[in-house]
Amino acid sequence: MDAVHSRVIEPATMGLAEKSGKWLARTFHERYIRVMAKTTLIDKLAILSDAAKYDASCASSGSTRRDSAKSKGIGSTEGSGICHAYAPDGRCISLLKILMTNFCVYDCVYCVNRSSSNVARARFTVEEVVTLTMEFYKRNYIEGLFLSSGIIRNSDYTMEEMVRIARKLRLEENFAGYIHLKTIPDASPALIEEAGLFADRLSINIELPTDLTLEALAPEKKPRDIRRSMGHLRAKIEEHKGEKKDRTKPQRFAPGGQSTQMIIGADGSDDAKILTTSNGLYGSYGLKRVYYSAFSPIPDASSNLPLQAPPLLREHRLYQADWLLRFYGFSVAEIMQGGTAGQLDLNIDPKLAWALQNRARFPVNINLADQESLLRIPG
Repeated sequence: MDAVHSRVIEPATMGLAEKSGKWLARTFHERYIRVMAKTTLIDKLAILSDAAKYDASCASSGSTRRDSAKSKGIGSTEGSGICHAYAPDGRCISLLKILMTNFCVYDCVYCVNRSSSNVARARFTVEEVVTLTMEFYKRNYIEGLFLSSGIIRNSDYTMEEMVRIARKLRLEENFAGYIHLKTIPDASPALIEEAGLFADRLSINIELPTDLTLEALAPEKKPRDIRRSMGHLRAKIEEHKGEKKDRTKPQRFAPGGQSTQMIIGADGSDDAKILTTSNGLYGSYGLKRVYYSAFSPIPDASSNLPLQAPPLLREHRLYQADWLLRFYGFSVAEIMQGGTAGQLDLNIDPKLAWALQNRARFPVNINLADQESLLRIPG
């Protein structure tokens, strides 16, 4: 039985710390029962799609948001839980992006869904997620599912529920759409392997640029577990790469590879440190993408967090710099030549900033220059 449904009994000999823990568990249980008893499916969708908006592993379309109900127009670019992302083959697709639940036993201080946060809570059943996905899919509202979750009971239990959703979609509903599962680092490797058999892409959040800040702001999360899981995923992905050569069947294990997300602005890490961490992740674990998410101040926040969010332009510049790392052959040191004190220049893009610091390399004769020189031309 799920821990939130279990009854808590306190022996007279129980210590103060243990009593405190049991009291918190009972409080969590009572709140869960009270909330879930009167939460409709539409309520759950509203809560859990909104809670998923902080996950940056799903890119915005950039389109202007319109509300047809207010404007008396027809249609809307913003449905509950629907976002736009890019498939491994480059197609822009619409995804149902939701959390399975925003109940969580972890208390990461930067997270709005932390256990001590006073936010509306909800939880989907496996069947509800499958039904929502299929109903949206049949109506051509979406082309796939992006599923993440808070931790309920423990990591294995939560991961098992997410795998059940993906398995049911693939095997029982014959769902052929895109599936991205956010995996849990300290879950059983067997569960993560099974997730890869049903998902197109898997991701494990690195969360923050340094191990020290992660340990300080999210004490339940272990950097070693995160990297071990990333390494395990890389090994499994490489093991199945040969299957791509057989054109009669698709690659069976996470053909879209793995990605991660890093929160920027929640700690004191500068852009140089962020890019150095990302560069190391690309090299060590073969990630397809590092997503950057500008920290957003949350209610009742810890004094260890900044009061203001970093400028969104900083997030944008990091994405541009990341692109230079992955596709243009720039090193972190070269990119940072155009910055100041470890920070990228917010006024101009990092490629132009580098070029201005290396004027001697220009102009370039495009008829004679090699590919590397051509790639470094701004614009």
